[in-house]
Amino acid sequence: MIVWRLARNISKRLRLRLFQMIPDKTVISYQYCKRIGQPIDWKNPRRFTEKVQLYKLYYKNPLLVTCSDKADVRGFVADRGLSEILNEVYGVYDSLDEIDFDTLPDQFVVKDTLGEGSGVGVIVCADKNKLDLPKMKKRIRSWLRIPCHLPYGGREWPYYSGKKHRIIIERYIDAGPEGPIDYKFFCFDGVPKYMYVISDRWGDGGPRLGFFDADFTQLPFRYKGMRELAGPVAKPENFELMLDVARRLSAPFPQVRVDLYNDHGKVVFGELTFYSGQGYSVYEPNTFDYMMGEAFHLPESCMRECR
Repeated sequence: MIVWRLARNISKRLRLRLFQMIPDKTVISYQYCKRIGQPIDWKNPRRFTEKVQLYKLYYKNPLLVTCSDKADVRGFVADRGLSEILNEVYGVYDSLDEIDFDTLPDQFVVKDTLGEGSGVGVIVCADKNKLDLPKMKKRIRSWLRIPCHLPYGGREWPYYSGKKHRIIIERYIDAGPEGPIDYKFFCFDGVPKYMYVISDRWGDGGPRLGFFDADFTQLPFRYKGMRELAGPVAKPENFELMLDVARRLSAPFPQVRVDLYNDHGKVVFGELTFYSGQGYSVYEPNTFDYMMGEAFHLPESCMRECR
């Protein structure tokens, strides 16, 4: 049994190493076809999901490295004159030994500063008295062991540009048992065009999602595999302020998703996401993929790489 487990672990490491040796474009072509269900058109991309793949490969603005790190992005937000929307942080740590869990409040959120993908590298502690601390520490150690210079996942280069995985612990946004509502703005050249709202993130049955335009009119689209909103969602009273925040944070980029919370009338920054769903989300109907793609104007330098 021990020999079998050892062989299996070695095989897994070898598979990972081989995966890392495969060129990015080859990996992305395979993943796109498998998840979207059709080949990517590298020469004439029209879908949003296609353009995200070119964005990954050829848009190498170093600011993306800063803004993909959940600790370093705070400096970018402050530089845009928006320090007031930053959530309270209890600490940023290079190792698990630096964290004194006894001094943390009863509620907090732990994140991997380079967590890639939705929900990856996030632990929510709603009640420290019920916290399985050994399990949490084990999970944190697994984040810190992730190589910081080898390609993995959806080949999102800012996450493996050589920066270290660190731990950031933030204030818990108390919004009831279902969790806070997320407002995620798709912005193109500094213009919020579409958005989606996530509710019931921690409720029974999983989160619910609905798409809206920039006027907060709900749109007849959905993510495949995600539950739709249970009913109408009220437009936040400070929605215009949220739009202004999204404009200011997205202005330097051809495309970025600006994630915000609304904590009892106060706008709170979540994160910036440059490759929403790794560019592999399936929209139903797929006309929405084309609508978002029409709004996404790739830099000419990205297009030249594929000609």
